[in-house]
Amino acid sequence: MQISSNGLSIEVDDYPGSARPLSVDHSIPILLVMGLGMPRTAWPEPFIGRLTDAGFRVLRFDNRDIGLSSKLPQWGRPNLIWAGIKVAMGLTVDSVYSLDDMARDAIGVLDALNISRAHIVGVSMGGMIGQLLAADHAPRVASFTCVMSSSGARHLPQPSMAVRKALLIKPRDNSEAAIVERYVALLKVIGSPGFQTSEAEQRERIRKHLAPHYFPLGSARQIMAIAANGDRSRKLAQIRCPVQIIHGRADPLIPVQAAYDLKQKIAQSKLEIIDGMGHDLPPALFERLTDLIIRNCRPAQPTQ
Repeated sequence: MQISSNGLSIEVDDYPGSARPLSVDHSIPILLVMGLGMPRTAWPEPFIGRLTDAGFRVLRFDNRDIGLSSKLPQWGRPNLIWAGIKVAMGLTVDSVYSLDDMARDAIGVLDALNISRAHIVGVSMGGMIGQLLAADHAPRVASFTCVMSSSGARHLPQPSMAVRKALLIKPRDNSEAAIVERYVALLKVIGSPGFQTSEAEQRERIRKHLAPHYFPLGSARQIMAIAANGDRSRKLAQIRCPVQIIHGRADPLIPVQAAYDLKQKIAQSKLEIIDGMGHDLPPALFERLTDLIIRNCRPAQPTQ
């Protein structure tokens, strides 16, 4: 469904909780925030199903500039090379919109659905947006699960040049087959070496859920928003809700040192490092990941 948020049209899927265990307060839903250039459908249905089976209402949405949400011509075409040079020199990067704007988009989703508080689950860039939600919109955040993300601190290890190239490589053309090949190649570089998915299953999921929403210009503008946001370390000190940090030890895009950095900077946060996990959500980890999310949500629930 389309809702109006922060002056934009945002596509949202709303999944009601199916079970009603006494340990869960169903007035607090889970809001899933996806990462760079990925549509809401990158949250797999079986993953969501484990959360709804635990009794939670679950919301997933397309960030601005991806999927079925607003993509405005006035946002223009960024110069990523020049932005990369400015980042390397420690200079300020200008962006047509910011991660703070994207956090306000998420708040607008809650407002449109009359939701006062939510459990936030963010992956990668979605984890960065979640950090801003937990710090700047604390009354709206019951708990925060931050998956394979970073504070943006400049001292942290960066991905190799090979990983950066894989992230930015373009399909040979705009056909579905070429877009599928692009994602398959990317996942070979950043995916989980310890939890590999069969290529046939991977291709089918990409064809059905990711290829229809491929929009590289939106990805480029989201990269600019990340670069412009910079280091969120001071913001992290403001977070007081229950926080679960999850990261793969084999993550080549956001190296695992970023998770230890977050643990140091977010008071009373919990850290789970998963051996063999890269920068993806492999089906073999759905149970472990959703169990961690559910466990993190429950401390924020009233005793019944």
